[in-house]
Amino acid sequence: MSTPKYPATPTDDERLRRWRLVLGGGEADGTGRALTGTDAAMDGALTALYGRTSQSEGAGRDRAGRDRSAGLGASAPSVVRWLGDIRTYFPSSVVQVMQRDAIDRLGLATLLLEPEMLDAVEADVHLVGTLLSLHKAMPETTRETARVVVRKVVDDLEKRLATRTRAALTGALDRSARISRPRHRDIDWDRTIRANLKHYLPEHGTVVPERLIGHGRASQGIRKEVVLCVDQSGSMAASVVHASVFGAVLASMRSIATRLVVFDTAVVDLTDRLDDPVDVLFGTQLGGGTDINRALAHCQSKITRPVDTVVVLISDLYEGGIREEMLKRVAAMKASGVQFVALLALSDEGAPAYDRDHAAALAALGVPAFACTPDLFPEVMAAALEKRPLPIPAD
Repeated sequence: MSTPKYPATPTDDERLRRWRLVLGGGEADGTGRALTGTDAAMDGALTALYGRTSQSEGAGRDRAGRDRSAGLGASAPSVVRWLGDIRTYFPSSVVQVMQRDAIDRLGLATLLLEPEMLDAVEADVHLVGTLLSLHKAMPETTRETARVVVRKVVDDLEKRLATRTRAALTGALDRSARISRPRHRDIDWDRTIRANLKHYLPEHGTVVPERLIGHGRASQGIRKEVVLCVDQSGSMAASVVHASVFGAVLASMRSIATRLVVFDTAVVDLTDRLDDPVDVLFGTQLGGGTDINRALAHCQSKITRPVDTVVVLISDLYEGGIREEMLKRVAAMKASGVQFVALLALSDEGAPAYDRDHAAALAALGVPAFACTPDLFPEVMAAALEKRPLPIPAD
């Protein structure tokens, strides 16, 4: 009988090494452990970012009052070197977190306007959001590099999400299009036989179907309409990126007519760009206020077949427009037969801060508002298309 293998218990020296990396050195860490080689380089990269305090605590000094000379400075070359270091010493998921922290803590967003910076960063959804918020200020020499970065993230997302989305929605459309009295050429024989197996007659060696299952003649054309109405305020950046990818996937399905509308205090219809989600993203303008009522008014005006339409509002629900009018529009759309879905976020980070009063008011109208991950979105859309309860994740 073999002895099960367990992870080796770290030695005292290894424990001290780990604590030294966590605590950051200096007299207060208490380890007395010196770092060399790769450990020293990792420590330097971490100190450059986290060894500095916020400006409100005094630039150049740590919380204990000691002088700290480490930092990235306002120099693109030094930041590029630092970005190269963290990609060498840390896994991609950690690099992405450190990049976000560097942008937030050290005000490095403007350095992303330089092409050499964009070549050095680890591309992810959050970086795309930052680039989109800056793209109006980008010099011409940087814009093409920025598009390459955005394209890489979008392509990766599309590879991950497209197949599952098409499969889930095609199945939902097929199920919703089934009819019980099809013409002979429209009979789905596989499903018909499975549904009538209990009527098998052994003496005749055949099934006598009591119920035929098939598809209507309209099944090859447009069967459903989907309207994605996306809040492009700054807090919704990741949702905008994912919505643009899903919009492009839905638009590629011939049986779904897809419309994409983004809004802040103004409303922009980006439906004509849905063949390329990168064009969609560069047509957005992250930041600004929010007028949900105006956006829903535009969406409502484009609905031609309410019973066959799903409207997906993606917003944190902080309304700068007319609250009562917004709720009346939602109620009117539901009364006309529209399936209305409210997502507080379409991202992997869970629900952001959101207006709980508006969420409760929507719930009273039969529209629960919840955060949705990109992996769950195909199931949510399939349920909406089939007019069955939405798979709302547990809190």
